[in-house]
Amino acid sequence: MALRQTFALFSRQRPRLLAALALTLGLGHGLPAFSQATETGVVLEGAGPRGAQIYCFMRGSGNSHQVSWDAAYAVIKRQSDQLFKTSPEHAAVMITEAVVQYSGSFPDCGRYLGDLFSKPEPVEAAPTRIPVSGATRSERFGY
Repeated sequence: MALRQTFALFSRQRPRLLAALALTLGLGHGLPAFSQATETGVVLEGAGPRGAQIYCFMRGSGNSHQVSWDAAYAVIKRQSDQLFKTSPEHAAVMITEAVVQYSGSFPDCGRYLGDLFSKPEPVEAAPTRIPVSGATRSERFGY
């Protein structure tokens, strides 16, 4: 029963998955950016909304933040018409702006936006033990 439901879900989502895969692999690289209408009829134009669509779809499908972010950021970098590469911080802002502007197209994506701005917590190294030699300061530094 669960296998049938999974297959039915995959069948409905297949065009989206293939489009996301094609964009992630860069198969659209070098082509002019095109408009894409969402299920709500809103036309998404530009790299930011396209990245938001990929990020939100992947997160909604159960993917982790990092995998979804890598795919969305790759699309934003490839489809931006700027002279310089889009920074990760700017791409996160572009995705956030698109989700807020087109909230009807991304109804459940707001809960994932915080992950775009959280910094990875630094891993604390275990304190190193300095061996005590028993020598005094003047003995150690007596030149």
